[in-house]
Amino acid sequence: MEIDWSKENILKLNNEIKYYENNAFEFDECTDEEVYAIENTISSIREKIEPWLTSIFQSEHFSLLLGTGFTIGLTQLAEVKSQAMGRIEFTEFKDEIKTWAEETAIDLGRGSANIEDDFRTAIELLQGLKILKAEEVISLESEINLKLNEFINAIIKTENEFAKSAKYIDALSVLKSFLISFSSRAASRERTNIFTTNYDRFIEFGLDSAGILTIDRFIGKIKPVFRTTKLELDYHYNPPGIRGEPRYVEGVIKYIKLHGSVDWKFENDSIVKLPLNFGVSADESQYLIPKEPKDFSVIYPNSSKGIDTAYFPYSELFRDFSSAVCRPNSVIVTFGYGFGDSHINRVIKDMLTIPSTHLVIISFDNASGRIEKFIEEINSAQITLIIGKYLASIKPLVENYLPKAAIDRIQDRMFKNLEKRKVVTPPKTNEFHVKAEDNE
Repeated sequence: MEIDWSKENILKLNNEIKYYENNAFEFDECTDEEVYAIENTISSIREKIEPWLTSIFQSEHFSLLLGTGFTIGLTQLAEVKSQAMGRIEFTEFKDEIKTWAEETAIDLGRGSANIEDDFRTAIELLQGLKILKAEEVISLESEINLKLNEFINAIIKTENEFAKSAKYIDALSVLKSFLISFSSRAASRERTNIFTTNYDRFIEFGLDSAGILTIDRFIGKIKPVFRTTKLELDYHYNPPGIRGEPRYVEGVIKYIKLHGSVDWKFENDSIVKLPLNFGVSADESQYLIPKEPKDFSVIYPNSSKGIDTAYFPYSELFRDFSSAVCRPNSVIVTFGYGFGDSHINRVIKDMLTIPSTHLVIISFDNASGRIEKFIEEINSAQITLIIGKYLASIKPLVENYLPKAAIDRIQDRMFKNLEKRKVVTPPKTNEFHVKAEDNE
């Protein structure tokens, strides 16, 4: 099935493709008739997207993958500048690092290089210089630590400015609604798995603010420690008057940060989570951030470690990702992910070799052609596309198209009674109703 990638907003549900121009959604300087037409357009799209996503969200195995676009969209709502993944320049071996980073990014299918490619190249070069016992080792290592400190501080600054923004309340409300939509699952279903490639803590902050319980690999309260052995833990409760029949607590998700986090640190052959508050200032954070982040911060695959630890904890995290999605009747939704990580793409492709699996791509744009290229290599029948500024930006997505918070058995029963009596037809709303039998 051919897709016209030149279109501004693309909607592919099942085997149907629709295109929408941006001016079909723009309210600025509109007459009353034009406003009415736009509202009708949004309503007609909602009638297509919301029921489809409602069904998908209740799949047997369900995962959400969030990329940099998630943070960018959220900070734009708060009118805050996000820490971008653009290029950085080194003083030592400037041209060599830049050229090699660009070449390897193309080889990996990423297209344009970004800050991770620059750091990876600089660290690999540093190891070679250490082998040669070159005199440039000290200066290059110092510069890598300096650039990493700047990168970490920029992320913390974004969090701080978001928390102080005049639009903070509105942006936080959108964030909570977004996460609640994905975390609301019938009790008979497996927990939602949320994966992210981001280093910031917007997701954790949103989950805490929404009262969503999180299961990850860390144990402990004062200084949580990364657990290398994965245990299938969960939250249950005993209903009053019933013994020996524990039930799942609602609003629980499993959470994995695939590329690490600004508040993770290597310490005594373990990984600990720093007590770094969301919204803390850069000055306050300096007391906790490692002085030499190249060796102690867990924010990218650090090749300076020995072979046994070079991919720790990333090997464990990606095993979690693979085991969560590569199963029959599994669905993964990507939001703000640009398909620039070959290791993640490989797992998703493996998942889609199972006929009962499905991929939902929600993206602001075509990610410099990477989404188009990825789709060419897989079965289009297993793909849902929601692409474009007015379909996939986080605010219109939350307000118009995502299923709303889920488990409302009373309302579900009310609609069934009304249908039996033929008194009224259930209203066409963006409510997310779960069948009562799923909760029993």
